[in-house]
Amino acid sequence: MTLRLSKLFGIDIYNDKAEYKGKVFDIVINLEKGRLETITTEALKASSKQEARKIISEKSIPYKNVKAVKDIVLVSQARVSAPEEEEEEESLHRHRRR
Repeated sequence: MTLRLSKLFGIDIYNDKAEYKGKVFDIVINLEKGRLETITTEALKASSKQEARKIISEKSIPYKNVKAVKDIVLVSQARVSAPEEEEEEESLHRHRRR
């Protein structure tokens, strides 16, 4: 099944415990890796990198938490680390293996 990204904007987001999480406001795409990274529930209007990170951690959902998309977006309640955290962990593991 395919779906245009534009169709996702404004769709309600619920977790697998039927708790409302917000509406899809924006989608962050990693162009280097060619994948969707994050769904935000609020504008990423930040005056600093720290503020942007706070918004991403508190007002967004890692795309890998998405379980299904149709009339709503269904996400896993479990916290999956953000892409930046995963890259840091991968780098750390590679460094330890050497």
